[in-house]
Amino acid sequence: MKITRQKHAKKNLSFYKHNFRFREPYQVLVDGTFCQAALKNQIQIKEQLPKYLMGEVQLCTTSCVIKELESLGKELYGAKLIAQRFQTRSCAHSQSPLSGSACLLSMIADDNKHHYFIATQDQELANKVKKRAGVPLMFIIQNTMVLDKPSPKSVAHVQALQASQMFPEHQKHNIEHLKDEQGVPRVTERKGRKRKRVGGPNPLSCMKKKKKSDPKPLAPAPEQKKRKRKRKRNKPTANPTAETP
Repeated sequence: MKITRQKHAKKNLSFYKHNFRFREPYQVLVDGTFCQAALKNQIQIKEQLPKYLMGEVQLCTTSCVIKELESLGKELYGAKLIAQRFQTRSCAHSQSPLSGSACLLSMIADDNKHHYFIATQDQELANKVKKRAGVPLMFIIQNTMVLDKPSPKSVAHVQALQASQMFPEHQKHNIEHLKDEQGVPRVTERKGRKRKRVGGPNPLSCMKKKKKSDPKPLAPAPEQKKRKRKRKRNKPTANPTAETP
């Protein structure tokens, strides 16, 4: 399960790295609800988050988030202690503090030029973050931290950017000019079967034929001389029993 989660995190993170130029150290803006969920589920954010994102991480929050936790009393005292350990990013609400969710939304304005991640358990804040392109969203589910997949807004932004880079400006103007009142592009070229081009002779057929060389006659095998067999004649032997004259 852990390997599968890291594969999903690597895939989602590569989307933001290649399309929105996110780089290490990753800056993660944390609100009070995320700190409270981490405390409840005994999650060490500083230790586990860099391992999950497989890179260096800067955990940060805002003064509005800390003031909101202070105003909520003892129930969120532990969450306030966790948030105070993180870096505090300056916001424009020192005179009149905003709610934590409103402050974080203001930090990702102007197309999230500082490349912030948003870590929250607030569903309303998460829905508003998804409506902005190029803002990674993190939350805690089943005792683990999760990087959400890119929102439809982020995917549509990347697709529109890729489509605009596909054609030069003068070609885009021509395409718009060809559209009729209903927005349907006119067909300017007649579609039909492609004619076969008349090709030249096959270069292999133009090559001179090689004369076939007559096979050399095989030399007759030398006749083997037949060996004549000599008949053995039995010599007459003297009869020892014969009488001498």
